[in-house]
Amino acid sequence: MQTGRLRAWRHDLHRIPELGLREHRTADYLAGVLTALGLHVTRGVGGTGLVATLRRGDGGAAVGLRADMDGLPLAERGERAYRSVHDGVMHACGHDGHMAMVLGAAAVLADEGGFDGTVQMIFQPAEEHGLGAKAMLADGLLERFPVDAIFGVHNMPGHPAGWLATRAGGLMAGEDNFEIRVLGRGGHAARPQMVVDPIVIAAEIVLALQTVVSRSVDPAEPAVVSCTEITTDGARNAIPGEVVIRGDTRSFAPDVRVLLERRIRELAAGISAAHGGSCAVRYTHEFEPTVNDPGAVAAALHAARRTVPAEHVVGNTPQWTASEDFGAFLQAVPGCFMLLGNGAGSAPLHSPDYDFNDDVLEIGVRYYVNLVRSRQR
Repeated sequence: MQTGRLRAWRHDLHRIPELGLREHRTADYLAGVLTALGLHVTRGVGGTGLVATLRRGDGGAAVGLRADMDGLPLAERGERAYRSVHDGVMHACGHDGHMAMVLGAAAVLADEGGFDGTVQMIFQPAEEHGLGAKAMLADGLLERFPVDAIFGVHNMPGHPAGWLATRAGGLMAGEDNFEIRVLGRGGHAARPQMVVDPIVIAAEIVLALQTVVSRSVDPAEPAVVSCTEITTDGARNAIPGEVVIRGDTRSFAPDVRVLLERRIRELAAGISAAHGGSCAVRYTHEFEPTVNDPGAVAAALHAARRTVPAEHVVGNTPQWTASEDFGAFLQAVPGCFMLLGNGAGSAPLHSPDYDFNDDVLEIGVRYYVNLVRSRQR
């Protein structure tokens, strides 16, 4: 694979970041490259998503390689030559690199073959909001483009550049969002005896929620409860009548997910009632946990060890409580999500200073090619 072509694709995609379900120019670019490589491209899958199909021989095996397409609503810092041309939007999570690696794998496999079966190159929109995978599945992705297993890669700042890491079972957490609307009775700040102060209620709820993980969840089960936003309808000299608490939870196991929601509702209702107020709780499931299939992990690790030195492959990496839309695919078909080190000195994901490490592009391409060939011989 020519490094220059890979970098050119990545830089071109970096220049044109688009938010979820608005990836029109990105889809145009991908479709143009993939068509030129000789793949059959289907547009508009799940909105702005696309699938490129490559077949060789008469084998019945089918593998899916997935890349995410969307950028983030961040203003890019730095003066790199391929800086985003869209003000306030940038590829701050490396999706430009993820797309370039799948394009590279498509180029190698189309040119050299070395496999017997079908490869579906799946380019998914709206990963950041947890909407794109479900949109593609609802649009008949797996019925129209069936695969035996699906694989994806995400870069990891802080991990050594080019190292590959994954684990069987839960790799990344599911994410749920909550909104607690605390209702009291507002009034003049000088007459607190006349009000039911929702700020006091909300403060107790926030503190109580910190006990959910420490006192309700089995210590062997990872979980996170975070309150991230508090707003009121009060003023400097007026006690509000309403406070809204927003936040999210992270977990891996379905029963823990149920427990977190139940305890949040119970604590919010009980504390509100104890102060003479009331509350309404809205709890939504945003991301499914990313749970790798053991058989698919074995295949992925085999391919990884054919790609980089064995000591650069980690088969039992720690769980990560961030969330990834790839988890929705894994509920429908077996697969494995792999982490690719972006370098110890890399800026963190979702930072305006972040940039994908071009030096690891070829490693991602070789990993995908080895994976397809080892599964379809």
